[in-house]
Amino acid sequence: MEFFAHSAPEAEPDTQLRHPLAIHLQDTGKLAARFLKAVNGNELGRAAGLLHDLGKYSTEFQARLAGSPQRVDHATAGARVALEKYGPRIGKILAFCIAGHHTGLSDGRGGGEGRTSLEYRLGDDYVIPEIDAVWEQEIALPGSSDFSTLTLCPTRCEEAFGVAFFTRMLFSALVDADRTDTRAWFSGEKSKLKAPSRSPSPSIRELQRRLGQHLLQLAGNAQQTKINGLRRQVLQHVRSQAEQAPGLFSLTVPTGGGKTLASLAFALDHAVRHGLKRVIYVIPYISIVDQTARTFRRALSDEDGSIVLEHHSAFDEERISGREGQQALRLAMETWDRPIVVTTAVQFYESLFSDRPSRCRKLHNLAESVVILDEAQTLPLALLQPCVAAIRELARNWKASVVLCTATQPALHALKPAAGFAGGLEDVRELAPDPQALYTSIAAQRTRIVKEHEPIDDVELASHLLGVRQVLCIVNTRRHGRELYERIRAEEAEGVFHLTTALCARHREQKLRHIIERLKDDEPVRLVATSLIEAGVDIDFPMVWRAETGLESIIQAAGRCNREGRRELGTVHVFKSVEAEGRRPPPAIAQFAAIARSVMRQHADPLSLEAIEAYFRETYWVTEDRLDREGILAEIWKRKTSFDFPFQKIARDFRMIDTAMEPVIIPSCPAGAGHRTWKIPEGLLDQPRAGALGRQLQRYVVQIPPKARANLLASGAARLVREQEFGLQFVVLLENSDLYNAETGLDWDDPFYRAAESLVV
Repeated sequence: MEFFAHSAPEAEPDTQLRHPLAIHLQDTGKLAARFLKAVNGNELGRAAGLLHDLGKYSTEFQARLAGSPQRVDHATAGARVALEKYGPRIGKILAFCIAGHHTGLSDGRGGGEGRTSLEYRLGDDYVIPEIDAVWEQEIALPGSSDFSTLTLCPTRCEEAFGVAFFTRMLFSALVDADRTDTRAWFSGEKSKLKAPSRSPSPSIRELQRRLGQHLLQLAGNAQQTKINGLRRQVLQHVRSQAEQAPGLFSLTVPTGGGKTLASLAFALDHAVRHGLKRVIYVIPYISIVDQTARTFRRALSDEDGSIVLEHHSAFDEERISGREGQQALRLAMETWDRPIVVTTAVQFYESLFSDRPSRCRKLHNLAESVVILDEAQTLPLALLQPCVAAIRELARNWKASVVLCTATQPALHALKPAAGFAGGLEDVRELAPDPQALYTSIAAQRTRIVKEHEPIDDVELASHLLGVRQVLCIVNTRRHGRELYERIRAEEAEGVFHLTTALCARHREQKLRHIIERLKDDEPVRLVATSLIEAGVDIDFPMVWRAETGLESIIQAAGRCNREGRRELGTVHVFKSVEAEGRRPPPAIAQFAAIARSVMRQHADPLSLEAIEAYFRETYWVTEDRLDREGILAEIWKRKTSFDFPFQKIARDFRMIDTAMEPVIIPSCPAGAGHRTWKIPEGLLDQPRAGALGRQLQRYVVQIPPKARANLLASGAARLVREQEFGLQFVVLLENSDLYNAETGLDWDDPFYRAAESLVV
């Protein structure tokens, strides 16, 4: 009997249209081995590929190929053989990957939600089809002695974490190899299923050359200002550090000091010098990803989109013309097989702790990469230790260089020698020429912080804002922002604007462009915003007012003040609001604001590196028992002997964004200050693919509390779209257009919604 892995739709009875099973297993093994060769995991990869579809050596599965409706578990057989041949540790690592290559990594023991534990699947009570012994003649498995050395008896938490991390990376290589080989077979056998080809991207060396030309052009066109001179110095020094051996780096440059292009230049120079394959640029906010990707495309002459991959939930793939181009883009987003990837921190870290095949597929491509973590200090404290453990592992065992790019170092360092926390990063090398001197030359001479000693109510605050032609005020909650904006707007002053996440992304983009143009033309601009304005938004005000918050946010706010150094000195006023009813700041904000107040009392200059170190030292001391709130590292350490890692539980617990808010789609918006009338593209809701629909709708979404959305639906003010057909629970469309204001966004007078307006956004 011949055994096949796949068949094309018209395969019967012509077996030429069937994919021989032995060939699929061998080719998948070769691919997986190639994916892991850089870290000496190639033979483990080969074993996983050879065993992953072993269950297809059964009459039941071959009947399935012939049209039988009976579903067949074809993964567990290979997992059992792996455990039997390679023992309870190496064998279990392989078994996790093989058993889950379609359904996902399971928990080692216990009952996961909707997925059977590995322990149960490997036991006698779980019945699978018997496989034909012919597989032993068709497949030659590597011996245990062929495997690279793993720390199979971990004595430290980081070693146990390394084993779990390797398991997920092996899973990534297997999933990618399996899907790549299957896709290649269908492409060669069935022209109508042919996968799109993509012209090879330029080499890293060629990208280094292009960036060099772009930087020369920028320097030639730039005004001869002190700030631009300092940016050139930073760039030259950072590039000179590219010779250093791969590992952990920091880039500590004040906001506006040219970190973005300097870090890209270092990454390309470093990659060329050490033979690294790609650059992964990780950004905390979606709003900055698009801006950064555009900057990189201009710098690298990426006209056809083959170089810079932009990967996040709001990316609109319809911007890529043609069906084949969109298919190639979707594949690239799943594999990250591009020389430059710009993504979000949520996508990056949640993938590193995921259990899903589609999300894990790209992970092995992080090996031999330069990973730049922009605004590294923004990581959620509740997940800080697991995130840092993953960063350490990439640098230590996966030949990656990781750059912590931020104005507020040291954010992720270990306890010694300065601010940090137990389990923080060690041996981090600084790329900037002299962080203290840069601070003195850039931040200190550009902006000063003024701490308002007495609490200020909105009447007094509005008076201050109305007394200045151009001013930015940043508050901590949407509700406060809306009420302050409405108070100023009532005075009929010129150039009053509001930016908040109660506006959808499409709306915010239009308003922000208009505001920037008014600032350049020296027209009046009084902008009230929430914290969304603080990171990555290239905007420049002569004066900023910032409600009390953590010091890192105050520093980010200062980066929007006198950003280009055109004025002698900008001023950032830090104030405490008189707490109006229902406007008390969230507990986390209040806690960090208290720490910042203490630091500002002790340091004359809150922007100094000494003040920043003191702030982080106090922050980590206060929250150290909560830096791994879900106990993810402890869960792994508990399984250091059995290797029964709870992968599904970890993926469920590792969530960087609180899901207590739910999206509502805004179908249209009337014209207002700074934007034209717009509506969602005609036919968008008829998009046949759920994934593409979800990504395209993100630009028109506002997040609100679940109870508020439920009340919108119950009252008929919103309706659910295509839930049953596509399973898109989040596709709720606003029907009552009166609830979306052209200036302040979605507003609905409901107690549940009002209570949630105190959330920081």
